Amino acid sequence: MKTIKKLMAILLIITSFSVNAQDQPFKVEVIGKGEPILLFPGFTCTGDVWNDTVTELSQDYQCHVFTFAGFGDVPSIQKPWLPKIKEGILSYIAEKQLKNPIVIGHSLGGALALWMATESNSYKKLIIVDALSSTGALMMPNFNSEYMVYDSPYNKQLLEMNTTDFEAMALQMVTGMTKDTSKQEIIKDWMLQADRETYVYGYTDLLKLDLREDLSKIKVPVTILAATEPYGYDTVKATYETQYKELDEYDIKFAEGSAHFIMYDQPLWFMDNLLNSLPK
Repeated sequence: MKTIKKLMAILLIITSFSVNAQDQPFKVEVIGKGEPILLFPGFTCTGDVWNDTVTELSQDYQCHVFTFAGFGDVPSIQKPWLPKIKEGILSYIAEKQLKNPIVIGHSLGGALALWMATESNSYKKLIIVDALSSTGALMMPNFNSEYMVYDSPYNKQLLEMNTTDFEAMALQMVTGMTKDTSKQEIIKDWMLQADRETYVYGYTDLLKLDLREDLSKIKVPVTILAATEPYGYDTVKATYETQYKELDEYDIKFAEGSAHFIMYDQPLWFMDNLLNSLPK
């Protein structure tokens, strides 16, 4: 009888662990030792987007590389997706007792880093890679975040889109994200692998996020690495100045001729500027 009770207790623990693991809003791979750095990928990307970066940084830092729920092989979670990601990261930082981590975020990951810093100054440095304070404002004139809802005709169309059409859309999109054709294939595969509801509703969460006014609350150092393509230097410079005008102080560097995935288009420029942006 005691043996049966022990087995039942073990089974209960295993079952509880499995459920909790399924509910986690991300997967984290920890590589290296030293001062902690959190690395957030962009939308649909896995932590593999940081592979070359981590190879360099892990020599001197402890890299916490995230892949968010619904992307790669990480199980999806119920919406609201992005708020749950943020709250999960804050819990992770507390549980791991990571003091004043550096945060590096690309695209969605950069917006997420900014959002976290508007609520707390407990970060040593933010390095934002081609990310804006309001993606929705870039895409829509007279943008109002209240108009971003899950139940929309566009979202319905995406949810019902067949695999062939979705792949064709993804292929068209990635051609503007990097000039490296081999990397285009990788990014496309990440998009196709993503959970469809996460793709649709998670992107709605991103569009809804408008941090333009809240940037004034950020008191930690910020460096922005910005791509100039496909809009060109003058347009991109004006866009960043407008979107970041409420941020008291920041350093921005432009990767001229690079598309959205700077780490792929200009890896040497990217690594050099990233390393130079880290606190001394």
